[in-house]
Amino acid sequence: MRFTTTLLVFCVAALSALGLVMITSACISMDGGDQSRYLHNQATWFGIGIVACLCLAIPDYRLLGRFAWVIYGGGVVLLALVFAPGLSHKTNGAYRWIVKGHLSLQPSEFAKLALIVALAHYSALNQGRMRTFLHGVMIPAAIVAGILGLVFIEPDWGTTILLTSVSGVMLLVAGMRPVYFWPVLLLGIALLVYGIWFDSVRHDRLVAWLHPELYKDGKGMQAYRAMIALGSGGVSGVGLGEGRTKLGFIPEHHTDFIYSVIGEEMGLVASLAVLATYVLIVVCGAMIAWNARDSFGVLLATGITFLIGMEAFINIGVVTGVLPNKGLALPFLSYGGSNLLSMSMAVGLLLNVARHARAAGTQASIFGSEVNPFAEAVR
Repeated sequence: MRFTTTLLVFCVAALSALGLVMITSACISMDGGDQSRYLHNQATWFGIGIVACLCLAIPDYRLLGRFAWVIYGGGVVLLALVFAPGLSHKTNGAYRWIVKGHLSLQPSEFAKLALIVALAHYSALNQGRMRTFLHGVMIPAAIVAGILGLVFIEPDWGTTILLTSVSGVMLLVAGMRPVYFWPVLLLGIALLVYGIWFDSVRHDRLVAWLHPELYKDGKGMQAYRAMIALGSGGVSGVGLGEGRTKLGFIPEHHTDFIYSVIGEEMGLVASLAVLATYVLIVVCGAMIAWNARDSFGVLLATGITFLIGMEAFINIGVVTGVLPNKGLALPFLSYGGSNLLSMSMAVGLLLNVARHARAAGTQASIFGSEVNPFAEAVR
């Protein structure tokens, strides 16, 4: 595990350091040319994230199980506060932020971890019954709905889709029968299609994604110009600080579309290196989950790993035009304290699971039993 955790820390540190550099470059033209505020804010949250990561990496992760429902309840309360008078802040037609003075917080970022912890705890306690419809589908669906219901009405469809995917993977690993999973998946896709069809904003985004040339000055402007920025960077890029993306061509270029800045200024080589780094993080997370001491550790590491990997995949997919716009940050790279702090906490939990991994040669396959995917786990 030492090599795995070292590689994981190196990858996260490299992405975070690159994020500080690219945010500084991306924000040169903002606030009359003063980028220091953005760098200062991101660096501050980076420092807080390091502290949070260390705090979560030190104690035994199994203690989280005792407070799983408290953590879950905290996530629900935070999400509810985005609608509270005096705290709510409406941006682009959505209530996603708690704002008090100069401090702003996006509760959905922390609700992601709360849901993963609660679902991992529940599934670990009921691992022998996860193949039943009640314990494998109905009760987990209620747990997931408690978080996703509030996220959905913000509205934040991107995070809803992300957490639905993460929850589905966790339940499959926990032993949910595929015969239950596929009908639920098809139902979810049908509801998503129905919702998009009758939601003008999402419908327009989908149409703009399918026909970017026709909507390059409207709904599809961000994605279209992001692809132009990536193409103009070529193999080696136009040079750090020399890109035109940040000069008002792409809105939110320092947050959701930071990958386009990297592609333009540092080129294809750097873009592929970033993508490879995320792949390495996912591989490290999978190794940690595989060698976890117990089923709770397996599910916790699985959920966190898939969360980081899926969020990165969606963001890069949007920037490259593979997926329609979802409004998700790029982990460790995008500007934003809430996402950086929550991702740092997630890495701390991964390191914690790795610290308490089984000794070499003692692990058992988590798929070793048709009845119980955690059969032969350490008792």
